[in-house]
Amino acid sequence: MRLPIAFSPIPVTIIVVLVYAALFVSLLYTHLVVPPSPSRVSTYPAVDGDVAWRDLQELSNGFHHFNTHRNDEIHNWLLHRIESILRKNKVEFDANRAETLIAHSPAPVVVFNDRTSNVSVSRDTSSTYFESTNIIVYIRGTDDENEDWWKAHKPYKGQGGVLVNAHYDSVSTGFGATDDGAGVVTVLQLIAHFTSEGNRPKRGIVALLNNGEEDFLNGAYAFAKHPLSQFPRSFLNLEGAGSGGRATLFRSTDAEVTKAYQKSPYPFGTVISADGFKRRLVRSGTDYQIFTSILDMRGLDVAFMGPRSNYHTVRDDTKHSSLNSLWHMLSSSLATMGALTSEDSFAFDKTEQGTETAGSEGVWFDLYGRTFAVFKLDALFGISVALLVAGPLSLIALHVTLSRIGKWYPFSRTQPLSYEDADDTLPGLPLDGFRGFFRPIVTMIISTAVVVALAFLLARVNPYVIYSHEYTVWTMMLTAFTAISWFCLRAADSTRPTALQRFYTLFWMYIISYILLVGVTILERNFDIAGTYFIVIYSAAMFLALLIAYCEFFFLPSKNSYAQFIAENEDAFGRADSTTSSRAIPPRSQHHSRSRERLNTSNDTENAIETTSLLRDDHGTTSFAGYGGARGSRRASGQASSTLVPTAAQNDDDPYNSALGTFYPNEQPWSARLPSYLWMLQFLILCPIPVILTGQISLLLTYALHQTPADGNPVLQIYLFLAGLTFFLLTPLLPFLHRLHPHLPTLLLLISILSVLFNLLSFPFSESSRLKTYFVQYLDLDTGINHVGLTGVPKYIHDIASSVPSAADQDLDCHGLDLTHYSGLRTCRWPGLPPRSVPNSLLGLPESAPPALGYKDWLSVNVSRDPGHNTARFEVRGRNTRACRILFDRPISNFSVEGGEQDDNRFIPVGEKGSSQLRLWSRNWERGWNVSVEWKDSDQEEEARGMDGKVVCLWSDANQADAIPALEELWRFMPVWSTAVKGDDGLVEGSKRFAV
Repeated sequence: MRLPIAFSPIPVTIIVVLVYAALFVSLLYTHLVVPPSPSRVSTYPAVDGDVAWRDLQELSNGFHHFNTHRNDEIHNWLLHRIESILRKNKVEFDANRAETLIAHSPAPVVVFNDRTSNVSVSRDTSSTYFESTNIIVYIRGTDDENEDWWKAHKPYKGQGGVLVNAHYDSVSTGFGATDDGAGVVTVLQLIAHFTSEGNRPKRGIVALLNNGEEDFLNGAYAFAKHPLSQFPRSFLNLEGAGSGGRATLFRSTDAEVTKAYQKSPYPFGTVISADGFKRRLVRSGTDYQIFTSILDMRGLDVAFMGPRSNYHTVRDDTKHSSLNSLWHMLSSSLATMGALTSEDSFAFDKTEQGTETAGSEGVWFDLYGRTFAVFKLDALFGISVALLVAGPLSLIALHVTLSRIGKWYPFSRTQPLSYEDADDTLPGLPLDGFRGFFRPIVTMIISTAVVVALAFLLARVNPYVIYSHEYTVWTMMLTAFTAISWFCLRAADSTRPTALQRFYTLFWMYIISYILLVGVTILERNFDIAGTYFIVIYSAAMFLALLIAYCEFFFLPSKNSYAQFIAENEDAFGRADSTTSSRAIPPRSQHHSRSRERLNTSNDTENAIETTSLLRDDHGTTSFAGYGGARGSRRASGQASSTLVPTAAQNDDDPYNSALGTFYPNEQPWSARLPSYLWMLQFLILCPIPVILTGQISLLLTYALHQTPADGNPVLQIYLFLAGLTFFLLTPLLPFLHRLHPHLPTLLLLISILSVLFNLLSFPFSESSRLKTYFVQYLDLDTGINHVGLTGVPKYIHDIASSVPSAADQDLDCHGLDLTHYSGLRTCRWPGLPPRSVPNSLLGLPESAPPALGYKDWLSVNVSRDPGHNTARFEVRGRNTRACRILFDRPISNFSVEGGEQDDNRFIPVGEKGSSQLRLWSRNWERGWNVSVEWKDSDQEEEARGMDGKVVCLWSDANQADAIPALEELWRFMPVWSTAVKGDDGLVEGSKRFAV
C-alpha cells in the first residue's frame, strides 16, 4: 500500500505548498501587523497609552527643529508635563526652572533643565560649538548613594545606573511623530511608572530628553559634558528612522545587555541590522554612537525602521503612525528598563581601576515577534567549528561503513555478476549510481544566474521600481528561481531518471553550505560579524538532511545480493533492449534449475537475510508488475546489445508493485527499498527554521533598504541582496522540487513572466511611496540674489524641479553635485521666490516692504585680525536665528568661543587636518557669538597669509507659510509621487563673505 506521504507528486506538492504558504503568510503577517495596544495594563498601572498618544499629538503639532521657536515651546511643555507627572505621583519638588527642579536634598527625583553645558567638538574637517537645552530627569534608585554627588565636581565612582534617551527636536521638514516623538512620550511614561508608588527602581535611572540630535547628534555631545553623564553604565536609546510599524532592536553593544530586551512581550529585530549600520547601508546616525564612543556605555538602540519614504517628511505625523506602534515601543521599553534597573550583578559597573567592563559580542534575533534568542558570538563560532569538523567526519564514517557492507550505491556504475558453479566473473549489472550527479549544481547555477541577471536587468532598465513595488520584485525573483529550477530538474529527470536525485541535491547543497560556513567562521573570528548566524543554521540543516540521506542506504540490499539475485532468476526476466545501459548480461541457462530450486526453498523455509531473495512477495512468488509496463519499463531502443529487464506480471494492475518493493517509475529497481517517507523528515529539517530565519531577515532588510536609493544608495546592491536571499529561501526546496506537479511550476513561470514585465514597465514611485528630494535655498545677503537647490535622483530631479512655476520657464542648471553627503544624487538650481525668514518688524521695515530691502541686516559680521599673527576674532550675529557657520578657505588649527568651555580632553575642538568650517549653535535667539580662530601657514609660505571665507546663518523655521515661499511652492506644485525634505542644517542659508 502506498503511503499518503510517499515521495510522489501529489503528496510532495500538497505538503510543500502548504508549508511554504504557511511560512510566507505568517512571516508577512508578523512583519506588517503590529500587536494591538491594550486599554490598560495591570502590570503598569501608572502607564496610560491614551495619554501617551495625546502627548504625541501635541508634540508633533508643528515642526520643532532646534532652530525654530516651536522648539522652545516644546521644551517648556515637556518641563510642564514632567512636573504634572511628579505631582500626580506625589513626588515633592521645587518648581524652579532656571536650572533644576529639586526637592528636599537628597531628593528621590531631580530634574535638570540644563542650560549650562556647552561643547566644542570636531568631526573630520568640521568643528561644532553647541549650547545645551537638554532636560535630564534623575530617578534615584533604592541602591543608589543617598547624596547629591554631582555637586562635588568629582568623578563618580559608585554603582552605575541606566540611561534612557530620546531627542525632542525634529527635522525642519518633519513633524517628528516617530522621529522622535514616540521615543519622547515613551520616556514620559517611563518617568510616570518608575516614580509611582511601589515601582522605584533598584538602580537609578537617568531619563534624558536631548535637544539637537538631528544636527550631528549635538544634544548627546552636550549631555556628555553634564556631571550626571558619569552615572549611567548602560542605556536604552529610542529612535525613529521611519514612521510606524514595529519598534526594532537594530543595534546592541553586547550579548549581556541584549538579554534585558529579551523580556519584551513582542521582541523584534536581528543582529544583521547592526552589521548593516556598521557598513553604512543605512545613512543615519543616532545618539547610540555618542553613548558608546564618548561615554563608554553598553546599551541598545531601538527604532522604527520604515517606511523610509515618510522619514523626515511631513508624513512623519500621527496620521501615518498608530497607537499600536507607540505601544510596541513603550511595552518593550518598560520591560527592558525593568530588567536593566533590577540587574543584581556588577556586569555593567566600572572596575576598581575606573575602567568600563567589556561585554561579549552577541548574536540575537526574534522568532515571529514573540520569542527572542540571545547568545554569545563565541558560542556561534564554536558551533561553526563543530560543524566544520564533525560534519565531514560523520559523513566519511558513514561512507566507509556503507562501502564495507556493500550498500554504497552513489557513484557505483555497475556491480559484477558471478555464480557459485561458474569458472569466471560475468560482465557487471548496471546500477546507474552516478546518474544525476551534476544536475543539481548545474540547476543551481542556472537558476541563480537567472535571478542575478534579473537583478542587473532591473538596475539597468527600471532601477527604482523597488521603491514602491518591493513585493513585486520579490515575487519575480522567487517565482523565477522556482520555475527555472523545476524545469531544469524535471527535464533531466524525464531524460535520465534516477533515485539518487534527492541525495545528490543534498550532497551539492552541503558542499555549498560548507564553503559558506568556512567563510562565515572566518568573519565571526576575525571581524566579529554576527549577522551570518542564519548561514550557520542553514549549514546545520543541510548536514542533518544529508545525514538522513546517507542513513537511507542502510535500508537497501547490498549490491552483491541485488546482483546475485538478478543473475539467479533469469526466468523472471524477459530480454529487451535497454535505454539505460549498454552492458549485456549473458545467459546462464545452465544454472537456472539450481537457482530456482534454491529460490523456492528459501521462500518456504527461511527468514529474510542479506542473501534472501529480494523479489518474493508475501506468498513466496515473484512479481515484476509495472517494471516492463508503460510507466515502469525500460523501453526497447534498438541497440544491438541486450540486458535483462523485468517483465510485467499478469493480473497485477499496480504499476509500482514489484518484487523488489515499490520503486518510482523508470528509476533504478534497487531503490525500491528506500524509505518513501523520510523525505518528509528531511523537508521539515531543511525548510521551516532556515526559511523563517532567512525570511525575517529578508523582510527586515527590504523594509530598511528598499527606499534608501533616494539617499543616494546604489540600487544594484539591494537587488543583489534580494537575489542572494532568494537562494537561501528556496534551495531547501530543491531536493524535492522535481516531484512537484507540473501545473504548479507552470503557473509560477507565468507569474514570473508577468512580474518581470510589470517591474520593467511600471512607474517606480507612488503617492503612498513618494520620492524624497532635498531642499536648500541659498541667499547672498550682500547682493540679494538667491537660488534654490533641489537634490535628488538624477533621472527624475529635472522633471520635479520643472514642475514648479518659478522654475518652469527657466533654464535649469541640473549638473551640480555640491551636496557631498548625498553622493550619487544631482542638484538642480534656479532663482527662487525671495525668503521671508526674518520678519520685517524685527528690522524696522514696513510689513509690505520687499524682503530684499532687509537682507543686508539679516546677518552682521565683524572680523578683525591680530597684526602679525595668524589669529582673528569674529563677531557674528544673525537675526531670528540661533545657528550660523563660518566657512574658511583654508583650514583653521584652533578656535574658542567666548563663554564656552574647553576643559574636557575627551573633546578635541579641531582635528589633525584642521577645520574648514565652524558650526555655531546657541541656546538663545539673536545673542550671537564672539569667536577667536587661529591657523597655520604652510611650510612653503615665508610670510603670514590672511584668511578668506564666508559667514553663513541658517533659518529652519517653516511653521509660518510665508517664511520660506520657495519651499511652500515646491510642496504645493511638485508631483504627487515626490516630496521635499531638508537638504542641510538650514532651509535657508544666507551668507556674507569676509577677508582678513
